[in-house]
Amino acid sequence: MATSKGGSRKLLWLMVILVILSSSVAAAVIYLVLDQRDGAVLASTEAVPERRAPIFVKIDPFTVNLADDAYGSRLLYAGLSLKVGDEETREILEEHMPQVRSRLLMMFAGKQAGDLTDPGNKQRLGDQVMAVLDPPMTDHQPELVIEDVLFTEFIVQ
Repeated sequence: MATSKGGSRKLLWLMVILVILSSSVAAAVIYLVLDQRDGAVLASTEAVPERRAPIFVKIDPFTVNLADDAYGSRLLYAGLSLKVGDEETREILEEHMPQVRSRLLMMFAGKQAGDLTDPGNKQRLGDQVMAVLDPPMTDHQPELVIEDVLFTEFIVQ
């Protein structure tokens, strides 16, 4: 009987150890599965890009005499807004606004009224505005990030 009591105690201890081990493994698996699911939810929320407000630089309206001798004296009244990519570009443009306005006035003064009234030429005119503002206005100026030129007022008379 002594052997059967000792054998049954060993069997009992073996079963207790197996139950504890299987419970521990089950708990670890459940924890890992739930942790992965939480990680997937966090990853999906991180994948959505944060909405950022557009940055605009308003250029006050100006009037320019056009180079149009065929029709006499023609005028352009234009107001612009520049959509820029970062705050640094906005700051540079606002700090150098007299230079910006001068460059734009010189560019528009060389245009003819017929070129400005054609709707297809407005996009090309926007590209020319970006090209005029592309050269640096000061030494060691970082590259300007101008995304779009928006004409807010535009009258040819």
